[in-house]
Amino acid sequence: MLIAFSAFAQPLNVVTTVGTIADVTKSVGGECVEVTGLMGPGIDPHLYKASASDVRTLQRTDIIFYSGYNLEGQLGEVLGKLSRQITTVAVSEGAITEEETLRKAGGNATDPHLWMDVSLWARTADVIAQTLTEASPDCQNAMANAEAYKTQLAALHEWIGESIITIPETQRILVTAHDAFFYYSRAYGIDVASVQGVSTQSEASIEDIRSTVATVAERQIPAIFIESSINPRTIEAVLQAVENQEFTTKIGGSLFSDAMGEAGTANGTYIGMLYHNTQTIVEALGGTIAPLPEALQSWAETWNL
Repeated sequence: MLIAFSAFAQPLNVVTTVGTIADVTKSVGGECVEVTGLMGPGIDPHLYKASASDVRTLQRTDIIFYSGYNLEGQLGEVLGKLSRQITTVAVSEGAITEEETLRKAGGNATDPHLWMDVSLWARTADVIAQTLTEASPDCQNAMANAEAYKTQLAALHEWIGESIITIPETQRILVTAHDAFFYYSRAYGIDVASVQGVSTQSEASIEDIRSTVATVAERQIPAIFIESSINPRTIEAVLQAVENQEFTTKIGGSLFSDAMGEAGTANGTYIGMLYHNTQTIVEALGGTIAPLPEALQSWAETWNL
């Protein structure tokens, strides 16, 4: 039996690290949660350091949701200490097994960018819903909300695949600043090449840039992409170097990788983030986006798309 949320009940205070978790939590929790996201648009979680005010916010909350798999590397020690007194949940680790993850190039560490495969990220809704249901009787609608949300995400997953396949096969390669799109590559059948590795903590080398330039020139890639949370200088260096190869490419647009768009916009939602990325990639590389499925029509109407 579902228990309706009382107008007099106090919502759970939930703090999330990245925006992708905040949006799932809002979709699943509805009125039973008050969500605060630590890392807003344009924030790189690989480099993020908690301020004193951030720590106070974390200390005063009921639940902390973070991704895990070392995405929030520099925040890990703080989260570890807080977990002794506050419900602290690594939603990626709770939803996705290590066997299903990808490894960073040249090492054994897990690639944490799991939200780029919608079919995997959809599972975090269940982890969040279960946690909220156990924390408050006013969150009993969370499980039903999670099921409805996962229906939308299943439709989004299919739509991305149908759109990507329209890109001419020789041009079906995504060139970006850092390795945030390998799950997207595996799920939707597009090659990826990047200048930096999975983390942005180290600078790209001249050899990294040369290797990327060689790939772009060899494959005759018509567009390469910057990322909203990453300094564009490495992609701009690739663009300039490609011009010296007697081949012209262009910046195909800005993609959301480690952070979503502005709050209160379509791009500030998880669905909108992946919708924007896919539309930008497909159109810049010569494909045509597929019609939006019925399950996403209400979402599109909300944002006048």
